[in-house]
Amino acid sequence: MKRPLRVAVIGAGHMGRHHVRIYGELEDCELVAVVDKDLARAGEFAATHGGEAFASFADVPGEIDAATVAVPTVYHAETAIPLMERGVAVLVEKPLAPDATSARQLLDASRKSGTLLQVGHSERFNPVVQAMLRMELTPRFIETHRISPFTFRSADIGVVFDMMIHDIDIVLHLVKRRDYVIDAAGVAVLGPCEDVANARVRFGGTGADAEAVVNMTASRLALKTERKIRVFASTGYLSMDYQNKTGVAIKFADNLDVIKMARERNFEDLSQMAHLDFGSMVNIEPLQVDDKEPLRAEIEAFLGSVRARGDGDSEKGHLAASAEDGFAAVEMAERITRAVRELDWGKGLT
Repeated sequence: MKRPLRVAVIGAGHMGRHHVRIYGELEDCELVAVVDKDLARAGEFAATHGGEAFASFADVPGEIDAATVAVPTVYHAETAIPLMERGVAVLVEKPLAPDATSARQLLDASRKSGTLLQVGHSERFNPVVQAMLRMELTPRFIETHRISPFTFRSADIGVVFDMMIHDIDIVLHLVKRRDYVIDAAGVAVLGPCEDVANARVRFGGTGADAEAVVNMTASRLALKTERKIRVFASTGYLSMDYQNKTGVAIKFADNLDVIKMARERNFEDLSQMAHLDFGSMVNIEPLQVDDKEPLRAEIEAFLGSVRARGDGDSEKGHLAASAEDGFAAVEMAERITRAVRELDWGKGLT
């Protein structure tokens, strides 16, 4: 049996504490250190879940195989790059960086050191997304809604980097193209950054030449929480609810041809079918969704990737967001926020 991987968590805040909990519960790793500038907070989580508390990673003794970096986004590069230079595999909480320049620095550092860098886009591991990916659709149109009340966290960044970034990563994962044009609008209400934003992204061309069109809406001013995605493809349709972990699929191959049915019944006009119950005519398939915690699945995939690197197999952990994926998401988010500022509906957006 291989020895457990020695892991550390740097940053014991809102997300870091969950990483600490999960590492402490997994059998194939050993939580060695919980690092936070608030040593008392680090000590509290270490006492509960294992490892020792440190105020700085420089104080952690011995070799570390892997680490989660869950410090504020603006400190990702200065925290993660020295780790990679020491050969420590890194899982950085989303987003990879606050801007494309910093994201590029992290990507380049990973490539230069040959050290694994993955990004905590845990929505990829949402069972709803996994069910959607199993259908292997080629999207032509995607619509996402991610709205919630303001949480009083992340007020220093806009809703695009705070919330829409989840959907950006999923969209890029589904469409698998990097050539696109963006139209976006947003409004700042609570502070200098946008609190509501909408982005329309056209991949592979404009107008009828576009290979896929995406419409994303994010708001942190709603009175309810809603996280939904709809995917339209030439072979089917999906509607997914992240919040309630439910979804339905309509596969066109499994459904009747309405035109053919009209001919068989000698209808001269489709309006003659108005008395029929359309819902009962359509074969709607509920998607099978498991209940596994997305963050746990993400960490397991990260550790699997670390072990795979050691075994010379770089294909394992392919569901995880790579450094390249993280950079692509930040780049799109930055372009969306730039488009919002240029439109200037918010009058003073920073």
